Amino acid sequence: MRDYTRAYIDGAWVKPIGGKIVDVINPATEKPAGQITFATATDVDLAVAAATRAFKSYSRTTVPERLDLLQSILSVYVRRMDDLADALTEELGAPNKFAKDLQVGAGYMHLQTTIATLKDFAFEHPQGGRSVVRREPIGVVGMITPWNWPINQIMVKILPALAAGCTSVHKPSEIAPFNAHIIAEILHEAGVPKGVYNLVDGDGPTVGVAISAHKDIAMVSFTGSTAAGIDVAKRAAESVKRVHQELGGKSPNIVLDDADLGKAVTENIYRLMMNSGQTCHAPTRLLVPRNKVEQAKLIAKQVVDSITVGDPRSDVYMGPVISARQWERVQSMIKKGVEEGAQVVAGGEGRPSGLETGYYVKPTVFADVTRDMTIAREEIFGPVLCMIGYSDIEEAIAIANDSEYGLAAYVQSGSTEKATEVAARIEAGMVYINGAGEDTEAPFGGYKKSGNGREWGEIGVGEFLETKALIYAG
Repeated sequence: MRDYTRAYIDGAWVKPIGGKIVDVINPATEKPAGQITFATATDVDLAVAAATRAFKSYSRTTVPERLDLLQSILSVYVRRMDDLADALTEELGAPNKFAKDLQVGAGYMHLQTTIATLKDFAFEHPQGGRSVVRREPIGVVGMITPWNWPINQIMVKILPALAAGCTSVHKPSEIAPFNAHIIAEILHEAGVPKGVYNLVDGDGPTVGVAISAHKDIAMVSFTGSTAAGIDVAKRAAESVKRVHQELGGKSPNIVLDDADLGKAVTENIYRLMMNSGQTCHAPTRLLVPRNKVEQAKLIAKQVVDSITVGDPRSDVYMGPVISARQWERVQSMIKKGVEEGAQVVAGGEGRPSGLETGYYVKPTVFADVTRDMTIAREEIFGPVLCMIGYSDIEEAIAIANDSEYGLAAYVQSGSTEKATEVAARIEAGMVYINGAGEDTEAPFGGYKKSGNGREWGEIGVGEFLETKALIYAG
């Protein structure tokens, strides 16, 4: 049993005031793997006070000093990668190789990118006349991060904040908090000054609300569901703080008529099923020319049959989903798809054969899906793919844009030029062309109800800065 029952405030591990101890459940065993303490609004006040004190000096550090700090964090992070991967396997159910190579690997890549970005970042911009534009740290940042890609989503907030000269108060997910505690240990060992980073565990209605509404927090950076993001924004409005959000998605993948269908369908399924479908920008809607739908079904069935599901400590592609609540949510959506007339090509309701314990879901593909069906419109956040047929490019683009979300999209074509033309018409913050992978220098974020603001790279650092004009007499 892991004991993470203390908060990290002002450079020390302290017992939260009056909080209750809760279990963290291993989704593969359905048994407790460790414990944390749900803190209170008073603990948030203490953390914000520490961050406010630290901001006075940390905001005045030089770029070389912050680069040295990030390099130190990178050095310690590399030594703790196995620890982080083991924690993710326990708390998230992530297969260990996937946890280390991709989940923990994402943090490593963001460290490298942030260091490279800070080296060349222009904090002053002469305007050519009598003025200079300065970019200055915004202040104390409240950070609320989710459980699905926890290290990635923690690092794309902490690292740009540190690079910008900000201090922070962080509430990780109470469902998968182990990795956040290890990251706090890494920051402490790397020499992050006391008060610059503070960690307080808790739930949304208590700690999340306290962070969102706190008058001394200048910015709140939130990643999670759209419904929760709306609540955060409402509470933040009272103090007119900056709200920076990455929310839900229902990303389309348009397979054009000239694309390699087998490659496109295969890549889509493996990309979606990775992390048990719990990825906000996963390609969950596969749009295929109607005259190729039957062929796409056969390919999909073969690919799904090759996906291994089971104990995340073994060599499998998919582990469980995160919790009983998430399992029930995914099951209800699969059932809804059947009730609304979609065809189950692979998978379906219930656990995979032989897996009676653990929150395991069958990798599932639906065909004959229409764009008005619930499974085509709502974010399922599980290993469920909706295959939708289209007649021509115009209809494909219309279906792709017929969503309240706009986080990401995918386009597959034999012609990069043709794919780019289609990508330009899709309402999404990111469009992946012909199987492209992630680029940590490219801005990450979406349109519409998928959020506001951007993370990753130079633009991500800029989100943590205020703009000041210095205007000189002529």
